Amino acid sequence: MSKDAIVDDTFAAKFATEKDSPYTRWVADEGLDIIAAHYIPDLRTVELKPWERRGGRGVFINHEATRTSNDCYVCEIPAGGALAPQRQLFEEQILVLDGQGSTRVWNDKGDAVTFEWQTGSIFAIPLNAHHQHFNGSGRKAARFVSSTNMPPVINLYGDPEFVFDTPRDFPERFDGEPDYFSPKGEQRGLLLDTNFVADSVSLPLVEAKERGAGGGHIRFTMAKGSMNSHISQFPTATYKKGHRHGPGAHVIILSGEGYSLMWPEGEEPRRYEWGPGSLIVPPNMWFHQHFNTSTEPSRYLAFKHEVVSVRNAQGVPKAWISRRIGGDQIDYADESPFVRDTFREALAKHAMTPRMDAIYASELETLPPLPGAEG
Repeated sequence: MSKDAIVDDTFAAKFATEKDSPYTRWVADEGLDIIAAHYIPDLRTVELKPWERRGGRGVFINHEATRTSNDCYVCEIPAGGALAPQRQLFEEQILVLDGQGSTRVWNDKGDAVTFEWQTGSIFAIPLNAHHQHFNGSGRKAARFVSSTNMPPVINLYGDPEFVFDTPRDFPERFDGEPDYFSPKGEQRGLLLDTNFVADSVSLPLVEAKERGAGGGHIRFTMAKGSMNSHISQFPTATYKKGHRHGPGAHVIILSGEGYSLMWPEGEEPRRYEWGPGSLIVPPNMWFHQHFNTSTEPSRYLAFKHEVVSVRNAQGVPKAWISRRIGGDQIDYADESPFVRDTFREALAKHAMTPRMDAIYASELETLPPLPGAEG
């Protein structure tokens, strides 16, 4: 039996107006659609509509559980063209899906920086800085996906003109530094201190065995913003540990092929196949788990805005901590037999077998005891 808490239409109609907001009205006024989904097979081919104000094409993709925290949109820059300049009192992170070009960023003082990007580049727009994106190809459109914290900002003020047309520099965020978007390599733990990643697919990662599968990980907080992002990778014929966290993670597959399972506690997992360009948005506190069925490592990027911090007293995300000690990550030893059976069957279709035995054994050496267990 489904536990989605669906009620009858008469009851639901009493709350229908509460789904409307200044943000959703703004998207409609822009002439664009909002796709309410937590899975898109390929962002590179999702259908777009003309975006007259910006001079390109676009669509918003928001799961219901994230629409009041952060959002996601796909935008296309026409061949040989540029988007209209814009400034905004919200933060924005961008991944280039296809194409090459450049972006100019400047402040009211007139200090300007221009940098070039390509497929796989990641960067962020500094708060309220003027910016303009240019397509470097005269033959094909360029396409990017962006995640912003626009929804709560527009909903708070209810005034798009204020959000998009306030003359105010934030020099602590951006002061026209010439090297602002130069690739930097200062590493602090898992955090890479940079405002620009030239190639997300080849970026070196840090070992992160705590997430399982012997994978790598790296985290970003770009443009001194409150939004964050991370890249994770795991080897062929392996899978990550199941975990859950708050809403707002937009997971974009960068390389490899496989599938993800997602489920609210107490329900059967739902399966979503993915490859490069796929988008997965885990709903609030749904468990989810990623499986690599390809012959190469699988890598994904997650754009996030951690509105509600689900961390322990030490600041460690509970999604990284075993459920055995109060976290939100499922140890391999505690997962449902369905997980391993399904993975084995998926690999068999490609004449492959799981490479998980050594990973299971390694976990057993450090596994916390079950609650109530002796020793």
